Amino acid sequence: MIYLDYQATTPLAPQAREAMLHWLGGPETTGFANPHSPHRPGRGAAAAVAVARDQVAGLFPPGGQVIFTSGATEAINLAIKGAALNGRVIAHSAIEHSAVLDTVAALGGGHVLPVGADGLVAEDVALPGNLGLLAVMQVNNEIGTVQPVDALAARAHAMGALMLVDGVQGAGKMPPPLQADMIAVSAHKIYGPKGIGALWVRDGLDLSPLLHGGGQEGGLRSGTLSPALCAGFGAAAALCQTSWESDGQYVDNLWKTARAILHRWTLNGDEAHRWHGNLNLRLDGLDVARLMSDLRDIAFSAGSACASGSGRPSHVLSAIGLTPSQAKTSIRIGFGRYTEPGEFAEALQRIDAAAALQGV
Repeated sequence: MIYLDYQATTPLAPQAREAMLHWLGGPETTGFANPHSPHRPGRGAAAAVAVARDQVAGLFPPGGQVIFTSGATEAINLAIKGAALNGRVIAHSAIEHSAVLDTVAALGGGHVLPVGADGLVAEDVALPGNLGLLAVMQVNNEIGTVQPVDALAARAHAMGALMLVDGVQGAGKMPPPLQADMIAVSAHKIYGPKGIGALWVRDGLDLSPLLHGGGQEGGLRSGTLSPALCAGFGAAAALCQTSWESDGQYVDNLWKTARAILHRWTLNGDEAHRWHGNLNLRLDGLDVARLMSDLRDIAFSAGSACASGSGRPSHVLSAIGLTPSQAKTSIRIGFGRYTEPGEFAEALQRIDAAAALQGV
């Protein structure tokens, strides 16, 4: 199997797996201890969590705290529902992840910011006058476009509003948004384990908790933490901080290979302002379901992993002006640190050849 779906999830880094092993805990160790217990094994587990928290904090700007969550979806819910907006409006881009869209909808809806055909929110986009919270993702999960989040945050702050950034696809790949008030990330998108994420909250910002119980995570997220998941997340985050530039250069080289092989395909979204590990393309007349069936040993996506199988056109591709038929001829190819160049080129050549056999 050639894996080309890095936006859905990334392979677990060997360093992250190694960091987790002791804390998975068997009867012959004390790694299973509850990190909230006061005895020696508990304090050891708590120390592992503290180390991991510091490692994850390195993904974010200085001057904030890391709140561990079950993933970015929970982190986004905590940020949106926990912020004291006092009736002011939530605004978000039209291409946000469903974790933002559905959470805002559950609260009664918000103001939607349009994007251009390039998949970008304009820096001077009109904002509602009673803005309380602006939510714009750093890197779009479907088409990879990189948004001007710091410029938008500055405008939000000038209006007395908060800025939430979904940093899931940008964390560990590029510098963090320095002007954000809250940033949500997920471990399994940066070569860490599934089941854990974090919300970074700028110092001085008070949130209301979603979960009540034991008062863990400074009272913002009750529930027993998993030292193993924390340790894996921390190791993955630390590795990203030392390798993000080399990872980026490696991905750029793969991108050039991909663009050369798939030169007849149309790119969805801006080519310059994007993460090059996300290749979202379309070919008029393509039957994507047939393509995926013909290439079952290549793992790629017919859209975002969260929307695949819904039968609905991607809201992201619709927002950039694609018709339903154009959206349905689009595929997403994701690659990164562990993508092998030879296999990558072979997979792309086979994708293009299989499309040609359809007569497109």
